[in-house]
Amino acid sequence: MTNPQLSPGLPGSIGVLGGGRMGAGIAHAFLVKGADVVVVERDAEAAAAARDRVLSAAAKSVERGAVTTSVDDLAARLEVVTGYSAFAGRELVVEAVPEDWELKVAALRGIEEQLTAGACIASNTSSLSVTGLANELKRPEDFLGLHFFNPVPASTLIEVVLGERTSAGLAAAARNWVAALGKTAVVVNDAPGFASSRLGVAIALEAMRMVEEGVASAEDIDAAMVLGYKHPTGPLRTTDIVGLDVRLGIAEYLHSTLGERFAPPQILRDKVARGELGRKTGRGFFDWPAQ
Repeated sequence: MTNPQLSPGLPGSIGVLGGGRMGAGIAHAFLVKGADVVVVERDAEAAAAARDRVLSAAAKSVERGAVTTSVDDLAARLEVVTGYSAFAGRELVVEAVPEDWELKVAALRGIEEQLTAGACIASNTSSLSVTGLANELKRPEDFLGLHFFNPVPASTLIEVVLGERTSAGLAAAARNWVAALGKTAVVVNDAPGFASSRLGVAIALEAMRMVEEGVASAEDIDAAMVLGYKHPTGPLRTTDIVGLDVRLGIAEYLHSTLGERFAPPQILRDKVARGELGRKTGRGFFDWPAQ
């Protein structure tokens, strides 16, 4: 039976691999728009934590009046488990595991084994080659990138990344999915860092070099971008939110593919080595209160 609350153009059955901050946000985005969502995690403890993340975000959406249904109704359409077999019968599965090539390839192959013909896979990668990942699959035409932004519930952007073999039909469908989620699609052809990560990381790395060189404080550099260029958040605070370890991984990949202009500054490497990863550890370029 069709769910009357399902947004037009949205697949009714969604899978998400990975229930961390990004995966939980992606699951929440589809759930509040009426889809049935299954999240797959590595073990029971991680699954329980993922469920709490998704339902906590769902409760906030209900409290704000952004969703007309109840938390109980949303919870009834959410399943969080530990086996890939839960993806069987899903129309779309979004992979949201860490930015590691081998990990993503293994994850995507595991997803593909469970899907029937016509089902699609999307990766939430923020920098890795969508074409390269697609070439590791049996049906590369049914694969593309859907790069969500953190925090997913508040972000209005999704970067739709087309691989060389992504079908035209899937590309069109992805635009419809993004619209159905109430967000805006930016469509890019596969290239290192796509559009958003390439530009965002370039600005952030230069801001880090300015701190390293003593040009200005992190607070003043961010204020210059917020007040002078109308950025909602400065590049260093954004780095703290994304995670310095995540930014370092992306910068190293872009450095290897695009050259020296993306070489990670020593200040970034040092902070990551000390465990100063940003908001998730309480300290990065700024101090963050315990959540």
